[in-house]
Amino acid sequence: MRKIPPLRALQVFEAAARQEHFSRAAEELCITQSAVSHQVKVLEEHFSEQLFRREGRQLKLTSKGKLLYQELTQIFDSLSSLNQQVSGGESQELRLAVYSSFAVKWLIPRLSHFRRQYPDIKIRLNMITDDPELSDSVADMFISGQNGHPGFWHKLLHQERLIPVCAPELFDIGETIEVTSLFKQPLLTVDEGPLGLDWPRWSQANQVIFPPSQQEHIFSHVLLAIEAAIAGQGVALASDFMVMNDIADKRLIALNLPDIYTGFEFNFSCKKSRVKEPAIAAFITWICTQN
Repeated sequence: MRKIPPLRALQVFEAAARQEHFSRAAEELCITQSAVSHQVKVLEEHFSEQLFRREGRQLKLTSKGKLLYQELTQIFDSLSSLNQQVSGGESQELRLAVYSSFAVKWLIPRLSHFRRQYPDIKIRLNMITDDPELSDSVADMFISGQNGHPGFWHKLLHQERLIPVCAPELFDIGETIEVTSLFKQPLLTVDEGPLGLDWPRWSQANQVIFPPSQQEHIFSHVLLAIEAAIAGQGVALASDFMVMNDIADKRLIALNLPDIYTGFEFNFSCKKSRVKEPAIAAFITWICTQN
């Protein structure tokens, strides 16, 4: 006869460990916070081990708690996969958490190709502005700046590079573009928060000193700067992947000037245990062929 821990307590513990919060686990499971505490206590008594410890207001797993959570994650993933197989196959609807800028300028223009190839698979886009928690409770797949996350499979999609772009009419046809050519055009500058302003970083990296009379228009998001560049309002620094289509359609031109790598990487991520699910495997195969 198998000797196994109390199953309900395992389910409650997994939710509390994943959420790192008893009240959020209670919300997820539609039970009270005291019920979560009780079930965790039942499990701790079963193992004669402390599974959580409090650090100020934060709830942290002990070493035994981490071990149990890691094993339970794999077991619950397997049970979820088994449930899908027995009840009629894997889900054909996938939630993809992705940065809004990457989605608008890179992913969405390509998705029609994926849908033609895999008409039965539905992709639901969840827009994010910051790196989310990598968890099935958030999405099935992610495009973010994260990698090396335990239990997740990652694929590098793109290393961000900023290139100077503007509308074709901003310079005369055949005009030789040099760094000094920028001095007579407004710079469409993006305030990137903790990273600061993008054009000053470009000028520092390329040892360019702009004159005191240099015009500058500041934007809170690169998408706004790109639209201003298309409208002929100046020269913007844009992630190369964001302006591929605009350059191809001749709404923008890439100036033959130095670029800079930001150090940011866009990575595709999903759980290792789900890589072979047909819908996710199809999406991985497709996205790895996109340039």
